Amino acid sequence: MPEIIPNLHPSIVHFPIALITVSALFHIAATVTREKFLSTNFAVLARTLLWLSALSVLPAVFFGWQAYNSVTHDDASHAAMLIHRNWALGTSVVLIILAGWDVWHNKIDSPTVWWVVIAVVGAWSIVVITAWHGGELVYRHGLGVMSLPAPQDGVGPSYYRDNTTGMGEHPHSDAVPLDQVHEHSLHPHTH
Repeated sequence: MPEIIPNLHPSIVHFPIALITVSALFHIAATVTREKFLSTNFAVLARTLLWLSALSVLPAVFFGWQAYNSVTHDDASHAAMLIHRNWALGTSVVLIILAGWDVWHNKIDSPTVWWVVIAVVGAWSIVVITAWHGGELVYRHGLGVMSLPAPQDGVGPSYYRDNTTGMGEHPHSDAVPLDQVHEHSLHPHTH
């Protein structure tokens, strides 16, 4: 298997995000079109996608936990990782309970009730919050990304070229001191 930096979490996590998003849309469509022919089809799609989102969250959490324990990070990104981890675990529980309840109490073509639509939209909302915190880890803290190549004169975006001090170097006043960079498994904090 090719080396994946840091692991499969970034690709697998998009399945529960996409599935719950489309499930929420079909839940709304099933409610809006109640008493019409398409309502049953929308309800089937809404439930199937909800169940699939709950199933797909399991490998996302597994690989997220693996990333959490293996990505090199500093103290600031560790705090952000804790927030994302806590949201992810809570969100996963909500999705699994909601889908489990739906499997237990409804037939696949049952009409959609309004409070289930609200619950699914609420679940989608916390998935979005969790995803935002995950995006913060990558785009604000740079976790799990490979470093950029050294810039060449006149190559690259202007904001990058303007911050260089010559010879492909740029100031590191905001760089993390080497004594603060560490592997998560070696981190002294308890989890």
